[in-house]
Amino acid sequence: MDRLDAMRVFVRVAETGSFTRTADSLALPRATVSAAIQQLEAEWATRLFHRTTRRVQLSRDGETALERCRQLLVELDELQGHFASGEAPLTGRLKVEAPSRFARNVLAPALPSFLADHPELTLELGSSDRQVDLVREGVDCVLRVGALVDSSLVARPLGEMAMINCASPGYLAQHGTPQHPSDLSRHWMVNYAVSPSGKVSPWSWQQAGREHHLDLPGRVTVDSAEMYVACALAGMGLIQIPAHDVDKLIATGALVEVLADWHPSPMPIWAVYPHRRHVPRRVQLFIDWLQGLMAGQTG
Repeated sequence: MDRLDAMRVFVRVAETGSFTRTADSLALPRATVSAAIQQLEAEWATRLFHRTTRRVQLSRDGETALERCRQLLVELDELQGHFASGEAPLTGRLKVEAPSRFARNVLAPALPSFLADHPELTLELGSSDRQVDLVREGVDCVLRVGALVDSSLVARPLGEMAMINCASPGYLAQHGTPQHPSDLSRHWMVNYAVSPSGKVSPWSWQQAGREHHLDLPGRVTVDSAEMYVACALAGMGLIQIPAHDVDKLIATGALVEVLADWHPSPMPIWAVYPHRRHVPRRVQLFIDWLQGLMAGQTG
């Protein structure tokens, strides 16, 4: 195996933490994966991983090598993309992270057409509501919703998502249906906190061109959109969520819209990627595709 291919294997082992999962993902024999790592360790005269029967963990030299290998492979991809024809097919791997419900409800249904247009491209789609370290985790692009913190990353706006207030019929039967924000003092909300500080987002609404906020009591705090909706369905309180997340639940009556005249501000959505001199063409075209996809989803 040549050195570049061995480096790609090394990066994948570091990402998966497993020789077996790496072999499966690359369609290689496990022995070939082991040989590639041994080859690099012999050439570089260092141990890249600490191996036990249960886990594979990067050594200190392995951590340094991982960062350098990722950068070198990115630059190689950029160089190839720089000289490639604009009509050349997209190839390689694209690693993307997106919020869980957005990935399930919006991205996944649309992906078959994107991949059909680019049959030589493979996509790794992670779905969680945590803050992803793009550089350390080798992620090409992450979709983020809401206000962004300052960083060295590049953020491209994709649009805004209309928000909705809702609750389960069971909750409303027990606590009443609020007709005005002044009624909220008698209600509970499901607390949502995904920031590292664990700060709970307040209830908010627009009125007379201003954004208003109110701290409501909550008996449960969650850190993912999936659990946020699940707790609302279980009658734990009111929630505020992008409309596309719950449109089917509203249509079936599993959730009921409330305070329709007092929505929070639309939620911005961004494509965020590492700052590079030459962004790989597959990343550029994927973000362009996302822009078109969002045109039919945002409001």
